[in-house]
Amino acid sequence: MSDLLNTPIEYLKSVGPQRGSILRKEAGIFTFGDLLNYFPFRYVDKTSFQKISDIPHLEGFVQLKGRITGLRDVAVGRLKRLEAKLDDGTGTIDLVWFKGAKWIKPKLQNLPEVIIYGKPKQFGAKVTIAHPEMEILTGLEAPSGGLQAVYHSGEKLQALGFTTKGIEHIVAQLLPQVKNQVEETLPSRILGELSLMGKEKAYHEIHAPQSHDLAKKAQFRLKFEELFFLQLELLLRKQITQKKLKGLKLTKVGAIFNDFYNKHLPYELTGAQKKVIKEIRTDLASGVHMNRLLQGDVGSGKTLVALMVMLIAIDNGHQACIMAPTEILATQHYNTICELLKDMPVEVALLTGSTKQSKRKILHEQLKSGEIKILCGTHALLEKVVEYKDLGIAIIDEQHRFGVAQRSRLWTKNTLPPHVLVMTATPIPRTLALTFYGDLDISVIDEMPPGRKPVQTSHRFESARLKVFQFMQDEIAKGRQIYVVYPLIQESETMDYQNLMDGYEAITRRFPIPKYRVSIVHGQLKPEVKEYEMQQFVKGITHIMVATTVIEVGVNVPNASVMIIESAEKFGLSQLHQLRGRVGRGADQSYCILMTGYKLGQDAKTRIETMCETNDGFKIAEVDLRLRGPGDIMGTQQSGLLNLKLSDLSRDAQIVSLARDKARELLDMDPSFEMKEHQNIAKELKKILKAKPNWSRIS
Repeated sequence: MSDLLNTPIEYLKSVGPQRGSILRKEAGIFTFGDLLNYFPFRYVDKTSFQKISDIPHLEGFVQLKGRITGLRDVAVGRLKRLEAKLDDGTGTIDLVWFKGAKWIKPKLQNLPEVIIYGKPKQFGAKVTIAHPEMEILTGLEAPSGGLQAVYHSGEKLQALGFTTKGIEHIVAQLLPQVKNQVEETLPSRILGELSLMGKEKAYHEIHAPQSHDLAKKAQFRLKFEELFFLQLELLLRKQITQKKLKGLKLTKVGAIFNDFYNKHLPYELTGAQKKVIKEIRTDLASGVHMNRLLQGDVGSGKTLVALMVMLIAIDNGHQACIMAPTEILATQHYNTICELLKDMPVEVALLTGSTKQSKRKILHEQLKSGEIKILCGTHALLEKVVEYKDLGIAIIDEQHRFGVAQRSRLWTKNTLPPHVLVMTATPIPRTLALTFYGDLDISVIDEMPPGRKPVQTSHRFESARLKVFQFMQDEIAKGRQIYVVYPLIQESETMDYQNLMDGYEAITRRFPIPKYRVSIVHGQLKPEVKEYEMQQFVKGITHIMVATTVIEVGVNVPNASVMIIESAEKFGLSQLHQLRGRVGRGADQSYCILMTGYKLGQDAKTRIETMCETNDGFKIAEVDLRLRGPGDIMGTQQSGLLNLKLSDLSRDAQIVSLARDKARELLDMDPSFEMKEHQNIAKELKKILKAKPNWSRIS
């Protein structure tokens, strides 16, 4: 980056110290270069207008030109708003402002003409546009015309004049100054192969495009560069790790693994499970440290694969551990593994926050001596006092629920770091997997164990409550069990708790004791009470479990055939899919019923429809990505890895793949960046790597 682009933003004409301070705080714009990289998120075509009479047939944003014919203040209780009517000769539409009425109202009085841009919404018979963008025409000048860039702004920015027009103004001040000041970072070979415009031209065309076509080409060029460097960084970290980091060499597949495989497998492994085990065996025997992500839908058999991998470590004289984010899930893994190994000489232990001190002391000694071969647990596994004789493999389940620094502590548990297998039951779209986990090898179990029937999912409104109760009664008569789950949203915990208790009372009235038994589980119960209620359901003593999302992961009851999700519109897609995965674990047909109110937003409708249409976790994840974006799906701990300024992983999947292919080609051709045309790439990468901690080894 040139010296000009490193210039503090307050030195740009019409900015100054006060306005520069607000740009730093609110928009992260510290330098001229930061402003250049503060991209518009859409454009307004000032050359075309729609008619108000056509609005019922139009979708999305519209641009209208007309006169303000009515202006009034409206007060409902303490809430005040400003309303105006726009008339373009074909009809009228209401404009409304909930904020800023004091300075908007004077501008709207006695105007000859105004241009309005916004998104119409229908409320009953009324169509309104809230907080529209405006361009006031005095009649003395023509409208601005052409494509106008629209930038993200906020109240504090707008208070100092940095509306979208204000940001557009300072960008216009900057653009002439950057001529011949922008270094080209991509080699001419890639520019030619992909017909990409130069970087300097791309900056001009993205901020002040001459046409839609040039704006798209500029966006593609800058998105490609952003994703190219991200993929290059991930591949480079992976390359460095594989070269420098030796791994324990686990070449032996011995008596314990073979005895389990030949005599104790609960079912024939699926083709997908066999493929994954083969991939992991190759890693373990290579002498290079394994860092692999295992993706598998709910109920696809990841725990069995994890166990078989741990048995390979034991056959080679090492220990293994599996870490889960909650006590419920850790205990479930412990119980499952104990059941699978009950006739085999393998010592398994459980360590969680609830483990008593007296028991911990014995456990620590047995672990250090090597007597314990497999340790299941929660964050407690990371404590300094937990020492292994020789930890060969660490498995992390639902790993996105752990902080990065927490996970990295597992690396200190052996002289040579243990091999790492991270697992997730939240299917991750390929775009995200390539981006968040581009430095890991990825295995996928995309096949369900034999005998599993797809869960039948349906949507019911409150009016169908009696029919749902009858269906529950019929299933209980067949000897089945039922979950009824209520949401628990932090901001409205009291209200949700009340809903849960009301629901519990309604169910116990309809399913009275002694004929029926109903358990209740929620976060306000003491751990021992919660565990007792869980066990009553697991053992089949209770027919119905009324719960919050504590049963999202970890409870495995093959006899449970019905999952009823109350207020399903309050849940995210991933959570709905996880909850549905609690049923369908036996050979019987299972059902998921999504109960909702009548008022559903568009996103909620899409989530409910998607759940009813498919059981495929990967398809569900793709829809979830479109609805929520990558940061929300991966969790806030992961989102800092990206800091993407322009790219959108939910829409730019093809560019991600293309960027990865080109990054891999470049590393194959010139792994040390010695070629002259790659010097700028090396310089840019150095800046990127310097700015980020290397957590990639255990992500």
